[in-house]
Amino acid sequence: MAWMAIVGAGICEIFGVIGINGASSRKGWPYIVLMLVSFVISFSLLSYAMTSIPMGTAYAVWTGIGTVGSTLTGMFLFGERKEAKRLLFIAMILVAAIGLKLIT
Repeated sequence: MAWMAIVGAGICEIFGVIGINGASSRKGWPYIVLMLVSFVISFSLLSYAMTSIPMGTAYAVWTGIGTVGSTLTGMFLFGERKEAKRLLFIAMILVAAIGLKLIT
């Protein structure tokens, strides 16, 4: 259950970053609400997961999911560059997160 909480926390982190992007683009208060709610849920789920998963592993996987998801969201929804190098490093983050899950 803790690993599902980490995945949920990472997904909420992605929505929080979408909220930051919308709020910084002055698209209105719904983006600020999205950002705040997403981050509160994300931190809550991370806190729950850390009762069963070591802190370093939980934090690394959580930030990995947030980083990969935010980068892919930027590329596919917000027109950021799609380069082979970026995809390579995203793959490296995913491999590292999977590796941490396998050894924990």
